[in-house]
Amino acid sequence: MDETARLYAAMCTLKTPDEARAFLADLLSTREIDDLSQRLEVARLLAEGRSYHAVSEATGASSTTVSRVSKCLNGERGGYRIVLERLGERL
Repeated sequence: MDETARLYAAMCTLKTPDEARAFLADLLSTREIDDLSQRLEVARLLAEGRSYHAVSEATGASSTTVSRVSKCLNGERGGYRIVLERLGERL
């Protein structure tokens, strides 16, 4: 198994938010966790139909970040959509 595949498999072993918190705290800096959290919030707000400007104002994310997240949210991979649906967010 290569390193990237091992990381994906490791993430799949996490069963609770506390386990995910511990793993991410070991793996990432506080700033990286904050950045990832912000991107997920940007995706949530965009999925609610909020404008880029409103999302940027609410989250402090740059227009570049909002645009990038929007592209991913509406892209074919669907990672944000999967997570938001499983969290019970309205899409």
